[in-house]
Amino acid sequence: MTVFFRVIKYAFQDMGRNLGLSFMTVFILILMLLSVNALWSVEILMGEAVRIVKEQINVSLYFVPEAKEKDIKEIKNYLLAFPEVTDAQVSTAEDALKSFQERHKMRAEVMEALTELGENPFGPTLIIKAKEPEDYKKIMEALNVPEYETLIEAKSFEGHEEAVERLQNITSRIEKIGMGLTIMFAIISFLIIFYTVRAAIFTQRIEISIKRLVGASNWFIRGPYLVEAFVFSLCSLIVVIGLIFTALRWIDPYLTVVFSDGFSLTNYYFSHILLLFGSQFAVVLFLTVVSSSIAMRKQLKV
Repeated sequence: MTVFFRVIKYAFQDMGRNLGLSFMTVFILILMLLSVNALWSVEILMGEAVRIVKEQINVSLYFVPEAKEKDIKEIKNYLLAFPEVTDAQVSTAEDALKSFQERHKMRAEVMEALTELGENPFGPTLIIKAKEPEDYKKIMEALNVPEYETLIEAKSFEGHEEAVERLQNITSRIEKIGMGLTIMFAIISFLIIFYTVRAAIFTQRIEISIKRLVGASNWFIRGPYLVEAFVFSLCSLIVVIGLIFTALRWIDPYLTVVFSDGFSLTNYYFSHILLLFGSQFAVVLFLTVVSSSIAMRKQLKV
């Protein structure tokens, strides 16, 4: 225990002697972690946006008024047999009429024309949902069956595939930019830590030689620098966690306007806090330990 506490003591002494470089190392690590979390947050938001748009996509099959219930049920069961189809709901002719009246209640001429008809001109509607937007093409092709053509009056693909594609393109570009920033900060962090440890070892070469003369082991000499790597990683992560949750508290009210289902980035980060920040700490610690080890190996010749 005495040796362990001495290693910690020497580590903090080294950080105090190189306070400027220590601060710069932590600052660069913070920038790297912020870029990672910014990229992560954008991916989460884009994924949620794509999910919402996908939920709004459907195919509507409008049947002729004379279509019988058993025929509609047959088509529904036929489509539900496809693994791509997640749901199929039948809307009756009466429901279609009520929906039409609700949409055009402010247009007197439309309502008068509907009254003059004296009967419901609408037939039942089958609303189909699939797993992915590209699945709807297969569904539409599957309906090109002669016996169904006399029953189906029209097909409406209420799709937003262009919006989904645009969102995915934006997400891909942001991922590339974010990945580039993360790699850049990682390289800068590696170099700063490397030269910080190298400078510290060079300035303390006399102390290190004395430690060797009195029988200090290689790990005792290396220990303070490894402790510094741990402290750098921990400090940068603590600061980043504080900054992220402060930013999320400011961002979340705006997200509730965009995502009507109550999606919250704060709740997402809280529910995945161990995975998100645990993995980040492990990566940063690995980066700092590796860069410190390389610098020590080069300078200590051990």
